[in-house]
Amino acid sequence: MTFKTEADSGVADRDEWSYAPTVGVGPLRFSMTVDEVVEAAQVLGQTKFSDCAPHHKVFSPTWKIEVHCHGAAPCLPAVTAYVSQAVGLFCIAADAVNGPQVKYDGVPLVGRDLPELESDMIAYAEAMDVFYRYTPEGYAGPDDRGVVLRGQVVGQDLRSRPLFMVTRDSANTEWDSMPSEEYHHGQ
Repeated sequence: MTFKTEADSGVADRDEWSYAPTVGVGPLRFSMTVDEVVEAAQVLGQTKFSDCAPHHKVFSPTWKIEVHCHGAAPCLPAVTAYVSQAVGLFCIAADAVNGPQVKYDGVPLVGRDLPELESDMIAYAEAMDVFYRYTPEGYAGPDDRGVVLRGQVVGQDLRSRPLFMVTRDSANTEWDSMPSEEYHHGQ
């Protein structure tokens, strides 16, 4: 089974974070409070905290915490964390350009060309005799309820911006739980 290496994919100069389903990504753990997320994220860089607009009345108040890397020129946040009043940290988005690399069983998920990632996910599924799934937008990714692959426009390209999630409040799926702020990526 052969996948493109990180150097081949142009994503070799990133921090690497681990992913554990229903547990968290890197130093961030699902169900953390806003203060706990800010404290954990400060080792990575500066944080910016804001309220999310209440687009869905069914969900409790939600906050967005953007993490910018230390010493980096002003740019998009490397990681965006979403914290619900009801369930705590429920969504961690890794930026396609500045975010840490997170692998799913050896397959890099962050900052990849989406058709290339789709090919790798299909090859992985065939080699491991497991399934992969498509998002409602048509992006192929791991058959893991905790990973929602999104696209992020980078110049003329569409790159992978994975969301690592657990369901929030009364949602049925991670897709239903996705923060409305994440819908604009890939448009």
